[in-house]
Amino acid sequence: MIREVRNHLTNGIIPFWKSLRDNEYGGYYGYMGHDLTVDKKAVKGCILNSRILWFFSNAHTLLKNKALLSEADHAYGFLKEHCIDREYGGVFWSVSYDGKPEDVTKHTYNQAFAVYALSSYYEASRDPDALGLAKDLYELIETKCRDEGGYLEAQDREFHPAENDKLSENGVMADRTMNTLLHVMEAYTELYRVSGMPEVKASLEAILDLYSEHIYNPSRHRQEVFFDRDYHSLIDLCSYGHDIESAWLLDRTLSVIGEARYSERFSPVTKDLTDSVYRTAFDGHSLANECERGTVSDLRIWWVQAEALVGFLNGCQKDPSKEEYLHAARAEWDFISSYVIDKRKGSEWFPEVTPAGSPVPGAPLVEPWKCPYHNGRMCFEIIKRGIE
Repeated sequence: MIREVRNHLTNGIIPFWKSLRDNEYGGYYGYMGHDLTVDKKAVKGCILNSRILWFFSNAHTLLKNKALLSEADHAYGFLKEHCIDREYGGVFWSVSYDGKPEDVTKHTYNQAFAVYALSSYYEASRDPDALGLAKDLYELIETKCRDEGGYLEAQDREFHPAENDKLSENGVMADRTMNTLLHVMEAYTELYRVSGMPEVKASLEAILDLYSEHIYNPSRHRQEVFFDRDYHSLIDLCSYGHDIESAWLLDRTLSVIGEARYSERFSPVTKDLTDSVYRTAFDGHSLANECERGTVSDLRIWWVQAEALVGFLNGCQKDPSKEEYLHAARAEWDFISSYVIDKRKGSEWFPEVTPAGSPVPGAPLVEPWKCPYHNGRMCFEIIKRGIE
């Protein structure tokens, strides 16, 4: 599997995203339709460009290819010059194709991904300005994007509360979300890993406390997803992809901070999430999307399959007796390589396929949420973990 995944990374994912580089206006093109037509004047999501910066930075760190660092440099220049609000601070939600502010919402999730990307870029480039910008955004999140109860969601350009329509789904409007907290944790883990800042470690420990107190539901063996301000769950929803993703990301955070008391508290949590997803959502080949009020959405979403593969590998590494997880990871790769990877020249991964592997017609190949983050990270993890 490692050889096949490395080949796909170097000959599939990397060339695809390099081909979307915008040498005229900076950054990377923001939209490619299902027909592989690029809209060069589509808005450029700042999350998309942060994730591209993260991807090329980590690809360079892993593969030691200077051409990949050049791509990361290009993405960094666009983020620094166009996605950062020089007047009020923070990162815009999106900019126009030529780098002008488009949607000036300041979402905590978006700030976190910039911290994540800049931390990885610092590791790849050793540019102190990138680390300084990551630290500035960390301070901004801690001072403007949280309250006494935890992390906030959407705010306007000047950091006044705004409706959280961007990270609310399934008919609810959430004041707090599992998804934002998860990726603040992920970003801070990367920042702490490359900087060693004690205040970031303290923030991570506070996030882990929020997880155990409000997010993880031990009676239902899952995470709750959408909350009001006081952490009352707003909907009966199980997001299988987020549960398996959280299981291995929590383990990664625990490994990076190295605090035994948290590892002891969370080891049963991550094992439970992995086991529950395996038992309830994996059909022997691929992973269902989510279960809302008892009804399962069985679409096979690209990022869910990528996270399932890594999550099952992680579960097997934690407990080698769980050989079924290794079999599940291999089955996931077979499903991905057979059906999710688009074999058309100049393409990458289909966003959605049916359980039988047929692509959902019309879904774009690139848009603000469709990026090289989940599938690129899957490749990195498989290569670094060294499990065949």
